[in-house]
Amino acid sequence: MKAIVMTGAGEPWQVHELPIPTIEPGQVLVKVLASGMCYTDVWATEGYGGDIYPQTPGHEVVGEIVDVGAGVHGRQVGDRVGTTWVQQACGRCDYCLQNRPLSGQTAMNCVSPRTTGFAAQGGHAEYVAVAAEGTVLLPDGLDYVDAAPMMCAGYTTWSGLRDAALRPRERIAILGIGGLGHVALQLAHATGFETIAITHSPDKRDLARGLGADHVVANGTELRDLGGADVLLVTTNSFDAVEGTLVGLRPNGRVVVSGLDFTRPFSIPSDGVPFHMMRHSVIGSTHGGLDKLSEVLALAGTGAVKPITEQFGLDDAAEAYDRLKSGKLRFRGVFTPAVR
Repeated sequence: MKAIVMTGAGEPWQVHELPIPTIEPGQVLVKVLASGMCYTDVWATEGYGGDIYPQTPGHEVVGEIVDVGAGVHGRQVGDRVGTTWVQQACGRCDYCLQNRPLSGQTAMNCVSPRTTGFAAQGGHAEYVAVAAEGTVLLPDGLDYVDAAPMMCAGYTTWSGLRDAALRPRERIAILGIGGLGHVALQLAHATGFETIAITHSPDKRDLARGLGADHVVANGTELRDLGGADVLLVTTNSFDAVEGTLVGLRPNGRVVVSGLDFTRPFSIPSDGVPFHMMRHSVIGSTHGGLDKLSEVLALAGTGAVKPITEQFGLDDAAEAYDRLKSGKLRFRGVFTPAVR
């Protein structure tokens, strides 16, 4: 099969011919029909995921099951499924013995998690073997290209909205209208909350309104002058952008950090009104469990959220990676492997 391979830290993606994976007990073999690109693919390629090379990236994977391993129940050949970053936990370490849901938290705490595109082969390939317990069934009628970004971009932002525990009449502000943020805007609008987009890009203002934003501002000062927000959902990969926005957070407000920035720590500014005197909270949010993933897929199945995508073939790996890393890929890139 054809697969994209990371060969070393900072090295460009290459396309290799590899054997079709052999499934183990408890696994299913998936013919990949769409695999979404996430900026975490860049972090992994740059070495922030450790020495995992050679490895195939991609953790927004959807397709059709073509083979089922021994001991698998609930999945069968022909099922339309998706899998995400964390497929499986070890089940035996101290963390796993607490029987917490399979989530992004699992990857940070389990001694030996099976993580797509890191510990195990990712989805930027024609086939992938995945743990059956880490798959979800796709809603009937949901297009594969639209489903793929839901496996991380949708999953991440929906988990953040759920972690924020929004109450009636509260306002939410989305910081960063990119791959995650443009999905978050649609989700916040679909659930009926007054929604504010924060973007410094003038060409995204009309787009943000079209995606469901009730208001669009450029920074925290404009957010404050608009009356502020109760929740600030951070979807940007730059923590620098967050500090100046906190001035627009209302008393008892919550900052939900869903974006990743490995270049610097998340910090709270000390100027202005002290953070603790405003009774503000910071919530770290990641993939919240497969129930949250099923919820966002159901919303996508109704048409309430639709990602904006650019499609690539596997042979376009170098171009796709360059667009992702440089920021020219403004929303979501999706590989659509042509299986032979």
